[in-house]
Amino acid sequence: MRLVKAILLRLLFGALSLLFISFVTFVAGEFAPGDPATILGGEKASLATIQQIRHNLGLDMPWPSRYVRFLDHALHGDFGVSYYSTHEPVRDILARTIPLTLKMATEAIILASAIGILFGAIAAIYQRKFADKSILTLSTLGVTTPNFVLVPILVYIFCLRMDRLPITWTNPLVAPEIFYFILPVTILSARPAALITRLTRASMIDTLDQEFIRTAVAKGVPRGRLLIRHALRNAILPVITTIGTSFGFLLTGSFVLERAFLMPGLGSTVIEAIQQIDMPVVQAGVLVTGAMFIFLNLLVDILLPILDPRIRESQV
Repeated sequence: MRLVKAILLRLLFGALSLLFISFVTFVAGEFAPGDPATILGGEKASLATIQQIRHNLGLDMPWPSRYVRFLDHALHGDFGVSYYSTHEPVRDILARTIPLTLKMATEAIILASAIGILFGAIAAIYQRKFADKSILTLSTLGVTTPNFVLVPILVYIFCLRMDRLPITWTNPLVAPEIFYFILPVTILSARPAALITRLTRASMIDTLDQEFIRTAVAKGVPRGRLLIRHALRNAILPVITTIGTSFGFLLTGSFVLERAFLMPGLGSTVIEAIQQIDMPVVQAGVLVTGAMFIFLNLLVDILLPILDPRIRESQV
């Protein structure tokens, strides 16, 4: 019962956080330069036409009423239409761009988790030996090297020098889709892989020093079973939190890479909308990204006490 109450409390805080994000996005739209009615009406629109558009958008209402209307429409997935191009509904833009961003972030976190857990466990098993020192050096480089440094280096090597991968997204695609994801996913996964490696190593070392591990060794438990079923299984739990948090950051971290590789995802679309002051797209992108980030953190908070009964009471 206490666990259920704790989960409900976290859901409440998540809803309040999302409400705060919605308010920030609404205020950003209010203070953005330009008049939406004038943009939608065009330069040759008459004053009557512009006033009619303002009325249809609710811009002649007090801002609290507009905020409530914005919330109501957002809850129903209605974020209005884009100010530019063909005035496409923002809901359609999200439906078209979110899958690519989610796919990119999911592949990156899977790759980062696999590399981080594997190399972190190896570093802990061979603590203070050559393998451990080499992995620590690589993980330090992964943490400290920013993406904007990796992008030109890897593009030069694999795209220009070796000519093995496409530089940017093309429409239509001239190669299998996986080739367009290799560099962005690799670059995006570098930092979280390094963080997960270091955390797994520290957690694994701490677990190997526990009394139940020494007891298992005294009982003659095989080394492979000891390391995987006893040590790694218990050491992996703190890593789950980092994986969940990293996945949330990857959703926004992919924005720059999508722009760099001209990938038609949510990130590049939002950046382009910011440059054009296309506030409905910006507001929807920020709100949806914030909702996904909050959901992932809530999921991790809920899973941890369920997976580990030892910390259930302390988290409750």
